[in-house]
Amino acid sequence: MDLDLPQLPFPLRTYGPDGHWKYEDGFLSGWAGPRQDRFVPPTGESLDPAADAPRLLGAPEGDFQLIARVTVGFNGSFDAGVLYVHVGERAWAKLCLENSPTVPTVCTVVTRGHSDDCNSFTVDGSSVWLRVSRTGRAFAFHASRDGKHWTFVRLFTLGDEKETGAALVGFMAQSPMGEGCVVTYDHIEFRPEWPADLRDGS
Repeated sequence: MDLDLPQLPFPLRTYGPDGHWKYEDGFLSGWAGPRQDRFVPPTGESLDPAADAPRLLGAPEGDFQLIARVTVGFNGSFDAGVLYVHVGERAWAKLCLENSPTVPTVCTVVTRGHSDDCNSFTVDGSSVWLRVSRTGRAFAFHASRDGKHWTFVRLFTLGDEKETGAALVGFMAQSPMGEGCVVTYDHIEFRPEWPADLRDGS
């Protein structure tokens, strides 16, 4: 299924399990089913080929920032709403508002063969603003409690400039240990530029 959002200059396409994606009146919503997740454990286990989560992704060109406020209907541990970057089957990254395991937390995962896992800061309530940016081969993750002051979370790459320039970017929902959760995105915004300063809160 393809979906066009008026805020984005590129179409979105669904990947993975059916996320029942819907856009109406500025709100994008999706559903993660029971035990749906994307994670390749760094402890040596291989990824179960059936392990996947609903994604809605597109291919922006050049430098950009993708911004959204994410709200998660938390039910189980590690339920999350995600801004997601995909370069290859074992080269991808997640910026999450996650129930980790019982407290809403901004978390990140960068997968290069296997996944890492990092918690950044906790959030009061079930909503937070997330931002993913790209310039050249570099990606940056930021999060904000109010959509105005941004906290720098992570700077990384997933390959060379040719690979990252073809990255798919968008939205994901997950419920690794639970019976499913609804994720809603609003205040969606696209900026065709890299942030002027990663660490000054802008």
